[in-house]
Amino acid sequence: MTSAPDSADCLFCRIVAGEVPADLVVSTDEVVAFRDISPVAPIHVLVVPREHRPDAAATAADDPAAIGRLVAAAAEVASHEGLDDYRMVFNTGPGAGQSVFHTHLHVLGGRDLAWPPG
Repeated sequence: MTSAPDSADCLFCRIVAGEVPADLVVSTDEVVAFRDISPVAPIHVLVVPREHRPDAAATAADDPAAIGRLVAAAAEVASHEGLDDYRMVFNTGPGAGQSVFHTHLHVLGGRDLAWPPG
């Protein structure tokens, strides 16, 4: 993992390392996808890179291809969950609703999703 100052205390790093249990949906050498513990849709899965970076913008700056890997994994999650229609969301910063500062992509589906959101 990248040596970010807070990565040792990062919940998602601990899930990736297997130290904290999670309901895994997809796991590869580069990403881990697991069910959100506070879902806002019938299907709500988080896709995280194994490498710690604080948010999607930092990930895109450091490793642009990692964003593509997250989106590809989100499509795999959607297929696994039987979703034809789904939403992918990156929250960047606390004002946007990010509460765990490890890049993660929300995959939401299983119901009609209104626009605009919140």
